[in-house]
Amino acid sequence: MMKSDYANIVVIPMCSAMAPEENFKYLTQQLDTLRLTSPSLVCLPEAWLAFCANGLDSLSIAKRSDEWIEKIAQLCKAKGIWLSAGTMPISATGDKYFAASCLFDDSGKLVAQYNKIHLFDADVSDKAKRYRESEFTAAGDQVVVVDSPFGKLGLSVCYDMRFAGLYQVQREQGANILLIPSAFTTVTGQAHWLPLLQARAIETQSYVVAAAQVGQHKNGRETYGHSVIISPWGEVLDNSALSLEPIQRRLDLTELRSIRQAMPVLQHNRFKSNMI
Repeated sequence: MMKSDYANIVVIPMCSAMAPEENFKYLTQQLDTLRLTSPSLVCLPEAWLAFCANGLDSLSIAKRSDEWIEKIAQLCKAKGIWLSAGTMPISATGDKYFAASCLFDDSGKLVAQYNKIHLFDADVSDKAKRYRESEFTAAGDQVVVVDSPFGKLGLSVCYDMRFAGLYQVQREQGANILLIPSAFTTVTGQAHWLPLLQARAIETQSYVVAAAQVGQHKNGRETYGHSVIISPWGEVLDNSALSLEPIQRRLDLTELRSIRQAMPVLQHNRFKSNMI
């Protein structure tokens, strides 16, 4: 696969509605307004396709996932883009679905599917109070690192970012850009969003690209926003704050290699995993 020393990245923040048709239309409109060089990787937030009010609604969409995968594939082919499609519900076993982060190439091929490993079962001092993702979501069990024209992409989702071990494994498998689509709560976002993402960038010496949901949603949720691109040195290169304006940046992979060479953390690590 041909690669260059640069990666063209586009991040599209969203305030997703509950209806997939509405969100897909919004994505199409956003892509129509962007000037994209080839190849470009477009990154979407967690739950971009449908930010439902409850697990049953998400489960019903999961049963139509093949239809949506085909529509997304055709869109990628038509636009000539790679797409990190945040998450969408895809049927698992029984009455559960995977929160699946799907990666499409510019021919429309689904090249990877990462199923969210760490499920958000937590109590938060916001309007929702109680989150129990595991009631309807099946946890994934596979680490996913994908070769691409942009380098090796490590796929994860939102709550995963609290578990540094996942990213250590991705780094050991060669990842140099970590994709972390999210729908962080406002309360946890204000406290932990940037520190966690910067820590993942610094300790793995990787770029972090985190597309986020933002604003007040029709399902009653409020999300923190602040889609970001962070350098391997931990510097916040772009931050959308509460805006829905897309971010575009050309990442310099020579800078990443320079940082890793000057401070070879991976080689120095005496606590490497055995999950390679």
